Amino acid sequence: MDLVSRRVAVVDCGTNTTRLLVTDGVGLGWREQRITGLGRGVSASGRLSDAGIERVLTALGEYRTIIEDEGVDTVRAIATSAVRDARNRDDFLGPAAEVLGHPVGLLSGDDEARYGFAGATAGLDPSGGPYLVVDIGGGSTELAFGRTQPDAYRSLDMGSVRFTETYIHRDPPAPEELSSAISVAKLHLDDIDRELPVMKSAAQLVGVAGTITTVAAVEIGLATYDAELIDGFVLERAAAEDVFRTLATEALEDRIHNPGLAEARADVIVGGCCVLVAIMRHWDHDSCLVRERDLLDGIAEELLAGPE
Repeated sequence: MDLVSRRVAVVDCGTNTTRLLVTDGVGLGWREQRITGLGRGVSASGRLSDAGIERVLTALGEYRTIIEDEGVDTVRAIATSAVRDARNRDDFLGPAAEVLGHPVGLLSGDDEARYGFAGATAGLDPSGGPYLVVDIGGGSTELAFGRTQPDAYRSLDMGSVRFTETYIHRDPPAPEELSSAISVAKLHLDDIDRELPVMKSAAQLVGVAGTITTVAAVEIGLATYDAELIDGFVLERAAAEDVFRTLATEALEDRIHNPGLAEARADVIVGGCCVLVAIMRHWDHDSCLVRERDLLDGIAEELLAGPE
């Protein structure tokens, strides 16, 4: 069996979204996502909610059917920030493995960053680097720096759900709430400057995951999400700031009508935007290359390169 004919599946049980990639290594593959909110409330309670677990289990049942129907050779399923933080993670990991039919492993923040770099930089010219890959998730943000491999990486406790639940309590958000979130993000980035100063020397910012692809989709005005159009889109900093201002000054009932913004993501997108604009401002990046490819693709690449 040659590598091209093999098919692998990667499942990511994230803080806000449960995702599936089925691929043979050619093109963007089959991608599915469900906004399941597994990590909603974890920052305050330290526990995954029963409702959040059930939503993910429902998604995993659907993904199992797809995986079986597609004749996948190898499956890897992972859980990230919310499950790492939760005291009751075993209440999720066991049932999730049973529903999916495959074990669900806990992925470290550093591994998230490494796999995210591999996926996001696939096909990019090394001469355009060094790259700083930014993956803004629901509970954490991963940073990875390098040209062809991640020479420096770090996972930070800031994300769209975490920042929304911690700092944003009004609808629409109050200016001081936004300032607090951005200030905290800057403190995290100040730490990176001290501990991994090489990250500030990146020639190109590369952005992946739901917050960044959503900001790009809103900027384009996509009535229907188009992964092919998003992958490779250059999001200018001025445009990112404009989308941030628009979304942050609207009440939720108005915000949901923006083309490109999934209604299920509308309540946490402003928190994610705080992270994005803080990063672009802090390291003075005028643009961000948006990639649809991310840690799912990095893991898939490893599976495809492994034993048949």
